[in-house]
Amino acid sequence: MSMRLGCVPTIVVSSPRAAEIFLKTHDTVFASRPTVQVAEYLPYGAKGMVFTQYGPYWRNVRKFCTLELLSATKIDSFAAMRREELESLVRSLKETVVAHEVVDVTEKVAVVIENMTYRMLFGRSKDDRFDLKANVVEAIRLAGAFNLADFVPLLGALDLQGMTRGLKAISKALDKILETIIDEHVQEAKSGHKKYANDFVDVMLSLMNKSTNTHDQLSYVIDPIKIKAIILDMISGGIDTSATAIDWTLTELIRHPKVMKQLQEELQSVMGVDGMLDESNLAKLEYLNMVIKESFRLHPVAPLLAPHESMEDIVIDGYYIPKKSRIIVNSWAIGRDPNVWSDNAEEFIPERFIGSNRDLRGHNFELTPFGSGRRGCPGMHLGLVNIRSVVARFVHGFDWELPNGIATF
Repeated sequence: MSMRLGCVPTIVVSSPRAAEIFLKTHDTVFASRPTVQVAEYLPYGAKGMVFTQYGPYWRNVRKFCTLELLSATKIDSFAAMRREELESLVRSLKETVVAHEVVDVTEKVAVVIENMTYRMLFGRSKDDRFDLKANVVEAIRLAGAFNLADFVPLLGALDLQGMTRGLKAISKALDKILETIIDEHVQEAKSGHKKYANDFVDVMLSLMNKSTNTHDQLSYVIDPIKIKAIILDMISGGIDTSATAIDWTLTELIRHPKVMKQLQEELQSVMGVDGMLDESNLAKLEYLNMVIKESFRLHPVAPLLAPHESMEDIVIDGYYIPKKSRIIVNSWAIGRDPNVWSDNAEEFIPERFIGSNRDLRGHNFELTPFGSGRRGCPGMHLGLVNIRSVVARFVHGFDWELPNGIATF
């Protein structure tokens, strides 16, 4: 579907075939991001990955993050930390159950994902001196809002929606927090009394300004501004997304007791009745993986994938698409398309993935919660580990049911 949003020609992609054309066949043409006002303020002038336009700088930053921060080896090295946070949460929930107290599960999930993320990035859990998450949530809200200035640039100077004022304020608040965290890492490294683990900030600081390392071509990328931009991208892309995906998955499981029971049986067969979760067993949990896929299909965290922008004029299937056109992939519509998923597309049925090669890694365009191609999410492995681990531990550790009188499926 083609439309014009203000001055911007926009193509909305709502089928797997069309998604494959834009994200795979012609990926090199549509690998860039549009210039948006939020990128001027939040990721330090698009110095991170999410909003940065395609080119040598973006390629180097992505390569650095993929190899040094988000590799499977690096993520797996934090497995003990994740297990520690999960077991602490499970213990607190069991105490709440014994005391017959009300608990906000959504809040508990958000806290455990937040702590896992902070410990990986900064070497410690949430810092009570400042509320980093609240500021990030506000930044995400502003980034997702419809901004007139992005579509009618002449109106930008007028700031009719107050977006510029809001972006400047939240950018200043976030910069102060991140500056404090980085300064503390630097000072402790100099003093030799480090209390932090080998976290992401440590890794980036160790490579900053080094001309001889395994990433000679990347050395110029790393400086304090870019470290803050990368951290901000990772927090924004990692905390709310994982927590939301877990919420939806638990919700669907509670509404479908038969699915819940089957998943519990699989978990008990792999983990034992009282066993703790070992992340190395996640690959063996086939039904869990089907449940996660089905949850992503019905409830994609990003119903519309981050927009792409064409870098040159192109003709596709006889249609002329000019340079600087915006491409929006409607992941929500694709996931509920009866032509793709049959007439029961609105129903939660994990079994639809039995014998299917559809995965979550962007290879099959019927299901692309993490995007695909060059701009696919580099943190996909981390996100899936977090989501699968929390869901598995919650379902294995507790029996869940709706209050009396609320119908299930």
